[in-house]
Amino acid sequence: MSSNCLQNCLVPNSKPQPSPFPCHCNNTSFYFNLIRCPQPPILRLYLSSAPPVPLAAARSNSNGAEEEECEAREAVSYYLQQLGLSNEESMEIALNSPNYLTMLIHGVRDLDDFSLWNSWTTTTHEKQQQQQPYLPPFKRKVYLIAKQKGDNGIIPFLESIGLTLSSATHLARYLSSQTLPNLINKVKYVRKIFFANSDDGGLIARNARQMMMHLSISIDDDVQQTLSFFEKIQARRGGLHLLGSQDSSFRHLIESFPRLLLLPGESHMKRLMVFLDDIGVVEGCKRQILLLFPPIIFYDIEKDVRPRLQAILKDGIEGKDFGQMLLKYPWILSRSILQNYENILSFFDDEKVPKICVAQAIKSCPLLLGLSVNKLKLVVEQLRNFGIRNQKLGKVIATSPQLLLQKPQEFHQVVCFLRDLGLDDDIIGRILGRCPEIFASSIGRTLKRKLNFLIGIGVSRSHLPRIVRKYPEFFVCDIHRALRPRMTYLMHVGLSKREVALMVSRFSPLLGYSIDEVLKPKVEFLRNSMGKPISDLVEYPRYFSYSLEKRIKPRFWVLKGRNMECSLKSMLGKNDEEFAAEFGEAKMLVPPL
Repeated sequence: MSSNCLQNCLVPNSKPQPSPFPCHCNNTSFYFNLIRCPQPPILRLYLSSAPPVPLAAARSNSNGAEEEECEAREAVSYYLQQLGLSNEESMEIALNSPNYLTMLIHGVRDLDDFSLWNSWTTTTHEKQQQQQPYLPPFKRKVYLIAKQKGDNGIIPFLESIGLTLSSATHLARYLSSQTLPNLINKVKYVRKIFFANSDDGGLIARNARQMMMHLSISIDDDVQQTLSFFEKIQARRGGLHLLGSQDSSFRHLIESFPRLLLLPGESHMKRLMVFLDDIGVVEGCKRQILLLFPPIIFYDIEKDVRPRLQAILKDGIEGKDFGQMLLKYPWILSRSILQNYENILSFFDDEKVPKICVAQAIKSCPLLLGLSVNKLKLVVEQLRNFGIRNQKLGKVIATSPQLLLQKPQEFHQVVCFLRDLGLDDDIIGRILGRCPEIFASSIGRTLKRKLNFLIGIGVSRSHLPRIVRKYPEFFVCDIHRALRPRMTYLMHVGLSKREVALMVSRFSPLLGYSIDEVLKPKVEFLRNSMGKPISDLVEYPRYFSYSLEKRIKPRFWVLKGRNMECSLKSMLGKNDEEFAAEFGEAKMLVPPL
């Protein structure tokens, strides 16, 4: 900043002095930022290593460096305006590219120190200087060096959006065909499509971790580039949780995929957005696909995307399901994943697993497409040891495809947990076929917690093996939303905690019955229509397993019509022939109004 310009800004009522350089004296916020700007790192290092100087001299040197830096900012701002930027845009870039500024200042100093400035300007920029208005000496030197670099303002702009100076310099050569105003517009557009509604609650980060964790095949360049992008984010403090944050990941996105700034125009992106609409991806979820697999932006919809889509839809997966699959696993459109998809289909065909079951598994859990066949073989061999093969295998993977994502040792740990409860391998095999989700569950966070819940309501430890054997599904019931409310309801209608525990020990499927659909209607019929005490349920909790309309009511009305009384077990425990033999024909009687 020239001394005259500085005086105009700082000295009240001073007479403004003319200056040929565009002045920002009326913009007080601009000068506030410029005057308080920090010293560049190299300058701080120089000052810290210099010998002591008198305080007045130190202040003079410091003020000179600050003034020099501020003048350099004005020169860069002026240079950017010559490239077509507005005053506000040029000032913002100049204020946010400190390393670029330091580089220009050092360039001026080097030429001055070696007395090369005059020869450099006369041989290189004499004609250009003649075409420019008069500028104060230091500003003119900064301006000329910035112009001589030939990056057309791209380097300071890239630094201003978060790139390091070295990355900005490298990418500036790659983006040399772009004008600065055009590049700024493209950056704004990329930010908009990738980071609109950026509060995703960590969902994008969780999906990225899952995709990385369950990848065990050779990958193509597109997936490799995406992994490199993830790894750059993961290396930062906060890790992949920052993936959906514009401030944290935009720089790495541009460094990993500079082609984003060379896209021909918004029309290309609009075709992709229309395609995502067509397959059912809602507006707020599109950015998730783009961040988890940026190369999809470069694909041609007709030549690349639709043919790959058809390759997947031919094997039992419907078009309406593909949008959700793409949302869960955007890598599904990469060449390497599609090739592995064919390998997986071939493997399960050899295992005689029904195709519809394989399609259901992949539709529910497309992460399977990143698993190698060798990895699948290890899991399938373990299942085969417990009698799970062919159609049974198809049922298991369709019900719980996550089981195929488990490591062999994780599956073995669940088997050992069940063995420790006193269950033999035949029973474990039956449990596996009936409720495979158990074997994909965490022992500490899920299985042990469910057993501790039963113990907490008074169930004896000696009854646990029987409960698991009769109703293993309770392991996949939610404690807070299912198990505890059901037990609380039974106590609310008059049963003690001990009685509820006894009922569960005698008939463990009681744990799985809905309050509104099963427990409440049958309790009310027992009390209001049958006139029986609630304590009868303790002796025969299996009462809840029978259909209210098809068994309980018809038999009750038969007994009532004959003025007969009997226990719940006698009324419901017999089959139709046995009931008819003891109580007569079990015909539906119309209940009294």
